[in-house]
Amino acid sequence: MAGITARRHRKRKLKAEINVVPYIDVMLVLLIIFMVTAPLLNLGVDVDLPQSNAKSIQEKKDPVVVSVDSAGNYFLTLKAGDSQAVTAEALQARVRGIVSQNPDVAVFVQGDAKVNYQKIMDALVLLQSANVKKVGLMSQPDQSTQGRR
Repeated sequence: MAGITARRHRKRKLKAEINVVPYIDVMLVLLIIFMVTAPLLNLGVDVDLPQSNAKSIQEKKDPVVVSVDSAGNYFLTLKAGDSQAVTAEALQARVRGIVSQNPDVAVFVQGDAKVNYQKIMDALVLLQSANVKKVGLMSQPDQSTQGRR
């Protein structure tokens, strides 16, 4: 019986430590998965959505305003009140010249409510081909919401 008791004393004592190696392996696998999938999550298109009850924009310089009337004719306003009728080619050439001198100039499109939406889109395409980086759309405030504020 002496041999049996001696074997019992030779057994290893229990360790009160946590083996963190498997947790580190899992963490590294998750890190690799997130690093691979994170760039795939940014496949959206940057769009500045319109805000309701927006305040008017205060510009230090006069903006360039492209107007489209109800007949689909283009007008270019360089300074407040100085509006000139232009063709599509002339509009593109003049805006390209303005943007080449001042790339940060504000360009706005003002369309008549009765004009075909395709004419507004054509104006936006003309401005894009004239190297305009940012274009804003102008609108009138809704008169029915003015009294509710």
